[in-house]
Amino acid sequence: MSESYAAKLYQIDNLRLSLADMTQKPLIGAAPRLEILKGLSFSIRKGEILGIVGGSGSGKSTLGRALVRLLQPSGGSIKFDGQDITHLTERELRPLRRRFQMIFQDPMSSLNPRHRIGQIIAAPLSLHGLSNPKIRALQALDHVGLPRSFATRYPHELSGGQRQRIGIARAIALQPAFILADEIVSGLDVSSQAQILNLLESLVKDLGLTLAFISHDLSVIRRLCTRILVLHQGQIVENAATAEVFANPQATYTRELLDAIPLPDPNQVWV
Repeated sequence: MSESYAAKLYQIDNLRLSLADMTQKPLIGAAPRLEILKGLSFSIRKGEILGIVGGSGSGKSTLGRALVRLLQPSGGSIKFDGQDITHLTERELRPLRRRFQMIFQDPMSSLNPRHRIGQIIAAPLSLHGLSNPKIRALQALDHVGLPRSFATRYPHELSGGQRQRIGIARAIALQPAFILADEIVSGLDVSSQAQILNLLESLVKDLGLTLAFISHDLSVIRRLCTRILVLHQGQIVENAATAEVFANPQATYTRELLDAIPLPDPNQVWV
């Protein structure tokens, strides 16, 4: 295995994914298929923070779910750490699940309201047969900057930012290699957004994580990510280092996204 290949955690080649278009479903018979991802090819290197950006309907969330195999591709291939996971069954995927985790957009809907925080974080640890799940859950709270006393609280007793930290704690408790964060700061105020972004940046460095961060907000992507993948209508229109995308966008769609970002000074431009 070459050094350049070893540096890649993900290798995606000609990825295609179609879903049933329920808006066009006839009264009798199957719904027609709608192609969401149209032949995507790129890689994600170990230790990097990749921003996946695009407008509504661009396919960015579908791509994210394909990366963690919540959706099965229609064509192409996804290799994770050298292993082809494109068409693995759920049973075959089970041993790999702890290696790629996801943080959801709405933490309240992804946290069981009847369980205490400690139970919520420990549950996947027990599911994967890891030792000392309660201790590991407390250590995860340490990592995300929350007191261990929060283990006895319920989700409704926490703020939005604190609940999102619980979602992050649950993901990192399994010691994954890769985390997908899908629009996880879009529902937070500016102060909480900054705190979560700082936390993610620290965790990537401290725990040796690789992160894919999905957002429609290029200003958030610019703050956190080292490289940007711009999607438009299911295709990659830009794939470059963050500084390069902001300084010299190549695609018309990328320039439109940049122009849509509100700036304090009307005469100011992104540089």
